[in-house]
Amino acid sequence: MTDAQALVKTLDFQLDIQSDNESLLYDATLEARSVYNETIQLAKEGVDWNVIPDRVADDANLVKNTTQRVVAKALGAMENYYEYDDFGQPSHTKDGAYPLRANYEEGYNLSLTNDGDVAFRVSAKPYKHVTGVLEGSDVHLDILKTALESDEWKIGTAEALFHNDNAELHVNVTNTEQTVRNKQDSQTVIGVDVNEDNVALTALSEDGVEDTLVIDFPEIKFERHRYFTMRKRVQNAGKDSIQDTLEGREERFVRDRLHKVSHHIVEWSQQFETPCIVFEDLKEMRDSIDYGTRMNRRLHHLPFRALQYYTSYKASFEDIPTAWINPEYTSQRCPMCGHTERANRHKKRFKCKGCRHQDHSDRGASVNIAVKGVKKLNWNVPALNSLPQVRKVRRQASGAVDAPTVTHPTARGYQADGRMGVSD
Repeated sequence: MTDAQALVKTLDFQLDIQSDNESLLYDATLEARSVYNETIQLAKEGVDWNVIPDRVADDANLVKNTTQRVVAKALGAMENYYEYDDFGQPSHTKDGAYPLRANYEEGYNLSLTNDGDVAFRVSAKPYKHVTGVLEGSDVHLDILKTALESDEWKIGTAEALFHNDNAELHVNVTNTEQTVRNKQDSQTVIGVDVNEDNVALTALSEDGVEDTLVIDFPEIKFERHRYFTMRKRVQNAGKDSIQDTLEGREERFVRDRLHKVSHHIVEWSQQFETPCIVFEDLKEMRDSIDYGTRMNRRLHHLPFRALQYYTSYKASFEDIPTAWINPEYTSQRCPMCGHTERANRHKKRFKCKGCRHQDHSDRGASVNIAVKGVKKLNWNVPALNSLPQVRKVRRQASGAVDAPTVTHPTARGYQADGRMGVSD
């Protein structure tokens, strides 16, 4: 049994710099590059590593704490070079910006404003600060606000950097009261397939598929389309002032639904022995989407990553680790025979042209995700001779939903039953 791991999160934010000194922050990142390069050069020349931090700090036009953090990262790169033969020797001739690394309350500070925002102050140069408010995902902002108000959280180092010419701050936070079990100690893998109008779950153990569930949430897609139409109308009417109000309402609606769905995923996963929740790594998906203007808009606005983050965040507090797998072919591969063909799917129906297996297409994808998760944990993949009946629930703002659903011909244990209403 391996040791549990501390609950550590890296939160990414964009910097809304309110003072007229964004150029100051960029100049500081260039100075950080010089500090990095000088550290590497001195290390290559054989200078005592204990002497390097003070020697570099004498020449650097940075806050001392920030200089020390950049030097430590550079020496860490050199240490990796000496420890691993296949690690390329770091260069000390690189140009461009380099992240400013700083300790909390030494090189940077955070605070809650009366408006509910998180204000920042980054010490870019000695006695010169960059100030403003943080912008980013609701998930990360919620965690950071909790960390600022709770003794259970510790805010650690951060990096101020430029990504695609945009200023960002990446903050590390640790929950001092919480640990997360190592995923290698898991005995059940929960494959999670996130879609436009539902999320499909499959629990897979060494004995095979334990259970599956499809959670419908069509109201998110419906409401997003409705708000998009409303915004277009007010924009055409020249009432741009209403845009922010509509966007705020939409964001609150979607966030509320995602919180409820993610809670349901974690709650369902807890019934299985030492589970590990496995997601598809979709961070590159948006860059590859190109299905025409209308479909692109729909897919680019889907909250795939947000739901994954909410679920991962909630799971960690229940001592459930998470893992990420390559999403390639998870939607096209037959979970029974492994046959792969893009034309296998038609809406919510999957029909394999190899073994003739039929299934709910999203449930089948969740099985494939679970199988990939099992392989990632270096288990033996159990034989999948049959799959349990598909069970569906639907999240609704209030009241229960109890409506019939379309059924397809059964094959190898598949039968779509009625939607089981779940009131929130």
